[in-house]
Amino acid sequence: MERKLPALCLALLALALAPAAASASDASTTETYLRANYALVNAGHANLGRSIAAYKGVLSTVKRSCPAAAASSPQDPESTDLSNEVIGTMVLSAGKPDRPAIRTYLNAVAALRWSSSKVTRAVSGYAASLRKLYDLAVPNLCGDVKAWAAGGFEALSSSTVSFVKVFYPNWVALGLIPPGISAFESGSARSLARGAERFEYQITNVEAKAVETWGDIMDELELNP
Repeated sequence: MERKLPALCLALLALALAPAAASASDASTTETYLRANYALVNAGHANLGRSIAAYKGVLSTVKRSCPAAAASSPQDPESTDLSNEVIGTMVLSAGKPDRPAIRTYLNAVAALRWSSSKVTRAVSGYAASLRKLYDLAVPNLCGDVKAWAAGGFEALSSSTVSFVKVFYPNWVALGLIPPGISAFESGSARSLARGAERFEYQITNVEAKAVETWGDIMDELELNP
């Protein structure tokens, strides 16, 4: 005899096998997120002139306070860590004008959750890195290089070690459009995302040009990466 499943069982089975539907709140959560992200990169874009002056100011400080401080130093893992401290000093100096916008962004996204765990993880992971990055103080680069030289280039200062340990794994650019979020975008949210991407592109171009200043700082210090 053929056995038939009750209609209710069939309905439940169909729901279990169907792709997970987006949460009813996904669209509003996405709009909230993209507004926060847009405000963040908009501020970063508006502050570009001050940010450029700030990271170039690191070179001016080195020229004034510690030229050739790493003269005759070896090229080894410690010199690489100090190179990363140079980068970190530039990044945090350039990011000073953006700190109010960063705090606003972090507060706005802290409690956001999507039905997609992938999107939620991307946003929470990025926010955690951004928070750790900007909880760091700008290093005393000249002091740290001089301390390395004073010890015969045998050991980095504890401040360099602790800084690089936090800075490098948490170094992120300003702004994030997480993969997969487009599935939840409304028309207005899509417009925010595209606008943010344009700002991010321009910010990234400026960051790419900062490599030249990094090279000038390294040369001024006579530090090998």
